[in-house]
Amino acid sequence: MVETNPVVQYLPILILGVLALAFTVFSLVSSAMLAPRKKPTAAKLAPYECGIVPNQEPPQRFPVRFYLVSMIFIIFDIEIVFLYPWAVVFHQIATFGLIEVIVFAAVVFVSFLYLISNGALTWGPPKTLQSGMPSRTSESTITRISASKSPGEAA
Repeated sequence: MVETNPVVQYLPILILGVLALAFTVFSLVSSAMLAPRKKPTAAKLAPYECGIVPNQEPPQRFPVRFYLVSMIFIIFDIEIVFLYPWAVVFHQIATFGLIEVIVFAAVVFVSFLYLISNGALTWGPPKTLQSGMPSRTSESTITRISASKSPGEAA
């Protein structure tokens, strides 16, 4: 029987790593050497949207609701991923596994209800506290604060 050194067993992985590093360095160096060095024009820097010239600048930030919906999707996606292994070993873990998955699903469902109650999936205009009240913006708040009397003034 031929005895092999444990280091020799990792030699193919080392060679693959060296080749990957060499390819990366070669790609970066050749790209830097062969890339055109023209200054970008205004037309090239402008956003291109299917041939439509934009009339206004795009908003700088996505609404927070966009991120909430994406996080809700990730939460339910993770729940589905955890249900697959549970389904595979369902007969082996019996009642304990059933109780654990019910608790897990209940926690996720309660958090989903909390998100819905706070309007995470409401895409319309924000709800106002009282009908007839103007919507609050930073301008209206600043105007109201500057118009109010200072604490030292008499009424």
